[in-house]
Amino acid sequence: MTVLSMTSANPESIKGRIALVTGAGSGIGQAAALRLAAAGAKVAALDQTRKDLQRTCELITQGGGEVLPLVADVSRTAPMLRAFDRIRRQWGRLDIVFANAGINGVWAGLHKLRPEDWDQTIAVNLRGTFLTVKYSVPLMRRRGGAIILTSSVQGTRIFSNSGASAYATSKAGQVAFARMCALELAAHHIRVNTICPGAVRTHISARTTVRDSAQQLHLPVKFPRGTVPLTTGQPAAPDQIADLVLFLASDHASHITGTEVFIDGAESLLLG
Repeated sequence: MTVLSMTSANPESIKGRIALVTGAGSGIGQAAALRLAAAGAKVAALDQTRKDLQRTCELITQGGGEVLPLVADVSRTAPMLRAFDRIRRQWGRLDIVFANAGINGVWAGLHKLRPEDWDQTIAVNLRGTFLTVKYSVPLMRRRGGAIILTSSVQGTRIFSNSGASAYATSKAGQVAFARMCALELAAHHIRVNTICPGAVRTHISARTTVRDSAQQLHLPVKFPRGTVPLTTGQPAAPDQIADLVLFLASDHASHITGTEVFIDGAESLLLG
């Protein structure tokens, strides 16, 4: 198990900025919340259950950071409205939004993928992203800021996992949504960018339902040492993704918007 650290080598301080991270209870979201807090941001950490949030909030507090725990299902309007109202009452604004919450959902061939499976994946990954961005904008309009979405190499560069149709569609939709938002929100000096990770050492796979048909549909690709060429098969650590989030949130990325950044060690170039 990777031990996440509050240390940061961020060359551009974001001290005093207000950040929201969804899916902050584990994995990429937790790593990003810690990175942003270590760089001086006050962090609203949102996850579906308080239990998942507890460790993230403890680590931020232990590192001297300020955190606001928020419990909400990103796909549901009422809980998200309550979460944003708490941010408004606590800090009155947002400067950084990392819309990261998502699920793999059910991976299965079309003949075994149920409509409710499709709906759940689209609801969390795409509707959840929409609600997060929509309700962030009123808190960002006055000062501007940065919005970062977590998409994936699936549905953007990789299409060989045939059982991942719902997931890939939701991830491709996030890219299109981010581009639309980047243009619409530019007048408010709000930048919108998307990160597309490949394999990352998180627990999301343990929460994925894979039906036999998905495994049968997978198109195998061989490489001498695994499917991540840059690291001889080793997946990325959440901290590596968090470093990219921190860069896109910082003033170093002040002229970058409407852009997808692939962070996958060339995995998608091999498997696409």
